[in-house]
Amino acid sequence: MLEKKEAQYEKVVLVGLITRDQPEEKLEEYMDELEFLAYTAGAEVAKRFTQKMEKPDSKFFVGSGKLDEITAFVEENEIDTVIFDDELTPSQLKNIEKVVERKIIDRTQLILDIFAQRAQTSYARTQVELAQYEYLLPRLTRMWTHLERQRGGIGMRGPGETEIETDRRIIRDRITLLKDKLKSIDKQMATQRKNRGALVRAALVGYTNVGKSTLMNVLSKSEVFAEDKLFATLDTTVRKVVIGNLPFLLTDTVGFIRKLPTQLVESFKSTLDEVREADLLVHVVDISHPSFEDHIHSVDEILNEIGSKDKPTVLVFNKIDNFSYIKKDEDDLTEVKRENISLEEWKRTWMAKSGNPTLFISATQKENMDELRKTIYEEVKKIHITRFPYNDFLFEYFEEEN
Repeated sequence: MLEKKEAQYEKVVLVGLITRDQPEEKLEEYMDELEFLAYTAGAEVAKRFTQKMEKPDSKFFVGSGKLDEITAFVEENEIDTVIFDDELTPSQLKNIEKVVERKIIDRTQLILDIFAQRAQTSYARTQVELAQYEYLLPRLTRMWTHLERQRGGIGMRGPGETEIETDRRIIRDRITLLKDKLKSIDKQMATQRKNRGALVRAALVGYTNVGKSTLMNVLSKSEVFAEDKLFATLDTTVRKVVIGNLPFLLTDTVGFIRKLPTQLVESFKSTLDEVREADLLVHVVDISHPSFEDHIHSVDEILNEIGSKDKPTVLVFNKIDNFSYIKKDEDDLTEVKRENISLEEWKRTWMAKSGNPTLFISATQKENMDELRKTIYEEVKKIHITRFPYNDFLFEYFEEEN
């Protein structure tokens, strides 16, 4: 029965706030992303609710009148779940559930649920389980009180269905056990990284769903799982790649996202070790996404947090085949907006002055891939010859044009 229910799309509504720190335009972007997250988790969004407030209400997150409006819609349309765009406090969760009488989850729990669905290896599953328990610990009373109504579905996988008599002490013991398990696996992975020898390491980094795995497949001629959903890749994949005569290691890493739960940043630190230990970063950006500059900023923030911001970087703008813009008429004197900027105009903006090699490609259409290979070859070669100064087997793979 449970499998059949989970195979169907849950009907959900989304709730977000326009605040002093989050203007309406920014909220729209976050709500679009939340809807994609919900779709990835297996939900069908029936409606979005937004409200303008100075700051979130401490009791209900939204105002009581807006909560009544949400409750009425939920009852009339047989909605299964209400998803909030920001992390709710344990008391907010409890208060909202009492009024709405539906499953209430927040952005953090939604992301944790997607990770739980997508974790394939023992290592990824352990990381996700740890993050889930750390999220659930302060919310135990609420979870167990409503457990009978919460049978499966989004946000309910894994530790959410632990037996009712499980108490905080047992949960804390489990967290300690999982942390010890991760430390043990971390040591093994660190040994594996050392055993890879002195080959130059390049890591694909970027926001989630920008095409890193597709690019990995093209460059390494291998089959890494790629899908048009968020967090298609959780486990780090490492492949040996040879361009011309030059071998190096290429790593595909988990995608970053705005408002990433702190529990996940902590539990996935060792995944980010692959980025920390990389010699070269290939930062992949989806240029067809209207918020691609925000995505770059989010990735840069996380790279800065883990001390990898100043590594040699190749900036790769992917999905040029999906890029579109609205051309203004010559006699239109209104202000030029983002949607009016062509790809050629973008190339002449800050991108031309970034200081990093910058390329524009389509991984799916294999457009400009030779140029990308040449650039990566040159960057890897710079690092390689400092590491092996007397290695004379290198030669110019890409001949100069006459």
